[in-house]
Amino acid sequence: MGVTIKQIAADLNLAVSTVSKALRDSYEISPETKARVFEYASRLNYVPNLYASSLKRRRSGNIAVVLPEVADSFFSSAIDGIEEVAQARGYHVMVYLTHEDVGREQSIVQAFRNGRVDGVLMSVVANEATRDHLVELDSRDMPLVFFDRVCEGIRSAQVVTDDFESGRKATQHLIDRGSKRLAFLSLAGDLAIIRQRQEGYLQALRDNGLDEQTNPVVCCTHTEADNLPLIRHLLQGKHRPDGIVGSVEKVATQTYTVCHELNLSIPAQVRVVGFSHLQIAGLLNPSLTTITQPAFEMGKAAATLLFRSLEKQVDVRGEKITISSVLVARQSTA
Repeated sequence: MGVTIKQIAADLNLAVSTVSKALRDSYEISPETKARVFEYASRLNYVPNLYASSLKRRRSGNIAVVLPEVADSFFSSAIDGIEEVAQARGYHVMVYLTHEDVGREQSIVQAFRNGRVDGVLMSVVANEATRDHLVELDSRDMPLVFFDRVCEGIRSAQVVTDDFESGRKATQHLIDRGSKRLAFLSLAGDLAIIRQRQEGYLQALRDNGLDEQTNPVVCCTHTEADNLPLIRHLLQGKHRPDGIVGSVEKVATQTYTVCHELNLSIPAQVRVVGFSHLQIAGLLNPSLTTITQPAFEMGKAAATLLFRSLEKQVDVRGEKITISSVLVARQSTA
């Protein structure tokens, strides 16, 4: 038979409730007592009975992370940050993918009615045709935190970056490096982060006296098969841009593909900067200049907000954490 809380309590001459709270990292227990309990439990290879614990608390011991995809390295790193916080609290992380399909997102959210998760961390689909399912989720007092892609109009906790300033900074960087004719590769849908990055791009054009008509915004999609012809048409046009801002990781790397096809040299003929957390950005040829979001830190911050709501019954709705992104200059804008 495995080690029990009752046995640990007897060995340490502590109350069973004290040991139980210490193992849950409760604020009611002193750091010294927690350390003593953790050390002894570890020595005995104690494994908590999460199922029994969840029944007692009337909780599942699970949190959900709802994402559009995991191919984007940003979301993979964000999950790492979320798991670090969740595992420290004895929770399991359940990842659900919407694949940019609002119908699938609705089905996922509706499934949470059965109590399988205690809280939700979410980055919404690009084309949120309806947000009724999110309003309904919020109305059930399910702890909900949006990160990166937020749903506007719902009073919920958010963890974001300053996308307007990042878009402006990326564009100004290209101008400072000598680019005279620019293009912004946007993304279809109605994502606040894309709108804000685009507004930052347009603001940088205005700041430098550049015409918006000759420095276009090109609306890309979520599929490479659609985007490659769009980018190819842009780069084969009479007024080819010599500087491109990719609003998301995929359109920046797709620009590399088209430049290679057309024998266009980066950065001699086209400079490229992209919003990306791609770990191999420095290994691309040439290495890609990026606006890098602190994905791991955003995941940790979002999970920490969620557990504040879960564990301390604190209303975190309306709280907004903004974490700065960083421009990392590499060879693609040299």
